[in-house]
Amino acid sequence: MDTGTHFVVGLGLAGLAQLDPAVASESSLGAAVLLGTVLGSQAPDADTLTRLKGNAFYIRQHRGWSHSIPAMLLWTAGITGGLYAIFQPNNFWPLLYWVLLAVALHIFMDLFNTYGTQAWRPFSHKWVSWNIIHIFDPFIFLSHAAAVLLWTLKLIDPAVIFPLLYTVLIVYYIWRTFVHRQIGQQIRLMDHECNAGDRYLVIPTIHLYNWNIVKIQSSGGYRIGEWRSGKLQWIDRVNGASHPVAERSKDHPDVAALLAFTSYACPEVHTHRWGYEVRWIDVRYRHRKQYPFVAVVLFDHNNNVLDSYVGWMNEAKVGKKLRLDSY
Repeated sequence: MDTGTHFVVGLGLAGLAQLDPAVASESSLGAAVLLGTVLGSQAPDADTLTRLKGNAFYIRQHRGWSHSIPAMLLWTAGITGGLYAIFQPNNFWPLLYWVLLAVALHIFMDLFNTYGTQAWRPFSHKWVSWNIIHIFDPFIFLSHAAAVLLWTLKLIDPAVIFPLLYTVLIVYYIWRTFVHRQIGQQIRLMDHECNAGDRYLVIPTIHLYNWNIVKIQSSGGYRIGEWRSGKLQWIDRVNGASHPVAERSKDHPDVAALLAFTSYACPEVHTHRWGYEVRWIDVRYRHRKQYPFVAVVLFDHNNNVLDSYVGWMNEAKVGKKLRLDSY
């Protein structure tokens, strides 16, 4: 999820912790738990600092080790130990398990969106993304924000509002999971060009009833579609370019970083007077008729690299960043 959502979830867990008699009865423990759940809900995303070493390194690291099982324990131990030393509450264990819950919930929630995590490391390096909840879900954010506001203003007892909040959210997640699975089944029945080996990705959007569809064709290539209020419409077709320079680009660190992250990258090759532009796009992300998650490498006619970029960028910014017109 996005940073704002993780923040309000941390506050929400602090409110839920008020049901714990140990937390409610000791002010120093309550303060430590409040800060601990907020820090714990943010901690796994500290890997954002790896961006300082470049986008390629960041893409390889983001939501990798920082969201793994060992990291969950390390984040919990570090935050709990630091807060215990500062606040020195009488009870250690309530602080530990509320921080652990905050860190674990962050990682668990990130599994539900399209970007996913490598949560099973070190046992598996596979990216796990369940494609059920958008990275920013207005219902999750606003429900937490409302509950925290009501608690802060002392309009509703936390023993009432927060159990209700998380009960509703559990039902919401179950409902979204059911809808996701149901749409996947309906699309296969509605697609008259469906072959036995075709697979479908049903991807959430910020809109509750709108989903993006990626059809992975057994014959090769992708079809991109939209599911809008029960109706399926195919809007694009993406086929990978077959060109020697596309194969050569796989050895470039920027492209290698993208290919290590996604199984749904497709190359495009554009010929210019100065050489070739090889653009790898992740077909899962389509916005305003563009695919903004890209790795781009520019080659001259002798296959020398002129420039490169990997990350999130629209068409106009790619051209400006790579100075396409200056070669």
